[in-house]
Amino acid sequence: MRPLTLFSTALVLTIASQAFAAGSSSDTPPKSTRTTTECTDGKIYDDRAKACVDADRQSFNDDARYDAVRELAYAGAYDRAERVIAAADNPEDPRFLNYRGFISRKIGNTKDAMVFYSQAIEKAPDYHLARSYLGQGLVKMGDIDGAKAQLAEIAARGGEDTWAYTALAETIEGKSYDY
Repeated sequence: MRPLTLFSTALVLTIASQAFAAGSSSDTPPKSTRTTTECTDGKIYDDRAKACVDADRQSFNDDARYDAVRELAYAGAYDRAERVIAAADNPEDPRFLNYRGFISRKIGNTKDAMVFYSQAIEKAPDYHLARSYLGQGLVKMGDIDGAKAQLAEIAARGGEDTWAYTALAETIEGKSYDY
């Protein structure tokens, strides 16, 4: 690889790693927007168009799609969230894999959820939220030791002060989360 390409790749990976770590510390569900309250069929509200539009529209990037997926998933609009993921430029982005896991877990398909979480972590090992959700799934499956291992990984990767860490720790202790 050329030096500039190596530098660019390293920069992108560094920024992505920081984003995953930072994004995983959210301690509240996303607020409902018009995407949740007005749009249907996997559409996203476009402020510029003042309308619900297809998620694959070029005016959206994957960050905007991710925000919509997160909002829809937390609202229980799983089919709609899946449609937005399908419209993503990179549906294999760890954030989307994580939310595919979230959706699978919420509809009772823990086995598939674990696969999606593992894929997200393989692509972004410092993604605290994926580790937390994986751990919560492990608790649900009765694998407390596996969940504790994920909790230790979150801490070892600098996530001890995040909501992801706290939620998993409390889940291990028996507190139930609806996330």
